[in-house]
Amino acid sequence: MRRYKFTISGNKYNVEIKSFEENLAEVEINGTSYRVELGKEIKTPQTPKLVRYNPPAPSKEPVLNTSGLCLIKAPLPGTIIAISVLPGMKIKLDQPVIVLEAMKMENNVFAEKTGTVKTVKVAVGDTVMQGDILIEIE
Repeated sequence: MRRYKFTISGNKYNVEIKSFEENLAEVEINGTSYRVELGKEIKTPQTPKLVRYNPPAPSKEPVLNTSGLCLIKAPLPGTIIAISVLPGMKIKLDQPVIVLEAMKMENNVFAEKTGTVKTVKVAVGDTVMQGDILIEIE
C-alpha cells in the first residue's frame, strides 16, 4: 500500500503499510510483519493565549526612604533559583540579592537600599507571585 523509510538514532527502518481498516493496520518493518491496533485520537487542549507582562515604568525619582524597613518584592511571577544574602548580612544599594527565574530567563533582584537584612521570606525553589515580599531590609 504505502512505503516509508525512516532513520531514527542512526538505525534505518523500511516500513510498509500493507492494510489499514478502521483501527487495525498490518505493517511490515524491515521484513517483520506486525498487526497494530490504533487507539482513539488524543485531543490536545487549546493553546493558551500569550499574556504579556508590562512592568510599571521605573520611577525617575530616587528612593527617599533611607530609614526604617524596606521590603523587596517580586517584580514578576517566577521561581527563586538563588539567594545571595542571609539575615544579619549588611548589604549595599543595588547589590544583587535574589535570582528569580521567569519565562525561562534569570532575573536579578537588587537591594533597594543600604542596610542590614532583617529576614529572608523565601527559599530556593519557592514559586512567588508579583508583589510577594522576598526580603526585609532595615
